[in-house]
Amino acid sequence: MLEIKNSSVMNFENAIRGARNPMNSWNRMDSTYDEKGQYILGPNDLSLAMRLAKAGSDHRKYLRQVFVSVDITAPLYWWKEFDTYKVGTVANSTSTMHKIASKRFTIDDFSHDHMNEMTLACLNQIVDTLETLRQQYLETKDKIVWYSMIQLLPSSYQQMRTCSMNYETLINIYYARKNHKLAEWHTVCDWIETLPYAKELILIKDEK
Repeated sequence: MLEIKNSSVMNFENAIRGARNPMNSWNRMDSTYDEKGQYILGPNDLSLAMRLAKAGSDHRKYLRQVFVSVDITAPLYWWKEFDTYKVGTVANSTSTMHKIASKRFTIDDFSHDHMNEMTLACLNQIVDTLETLRQQYLETKDKIVWYSMIQLLPSSYQQMRTCSMNYETLINIYYARKNHKLAEWHTVCDWIETLPYAKELILIKDEK
């Protein structure tokens, strides 16, 4: 399971202006803000943006200046793969170390949507054990009990991180992961497709 909330895209205006710097063509800028404060690319700017995007990473440097911020809640096994993209991303996570004992453990704290009955029964037992350990820790503050929670915690545990990245990074993620066996990556790729001008600037490779 993977959930995406609070996504926002920023800095299109400055990125497009920078894209025009090499040819001093700022007088051809024709983009505007709409009544909702969203930056709408005009025909001239969109045409340039698309040509540069398709010309390769050396030419589409401006996409590294189109920033995205998003809250992603995902299991630890997915975050281990996401951490491949350390260049071009920043993430602030909820703290397992500091806050693991702050709330009751429930089955919904873990990804379990693809488990069979036997595995789900096993996870329920682990959740019950974790909750017992949590209560013991709150009573005793015993570090061994705390370590027991940390080391028993399955990789299906859901963690929320606020992530920032740019459109160039999203191009790399989309084409590297859109056919991945993990369903969570398909959720991410579906979200990428909904971003402003994703079709024109992110989904730029030949799909054939």
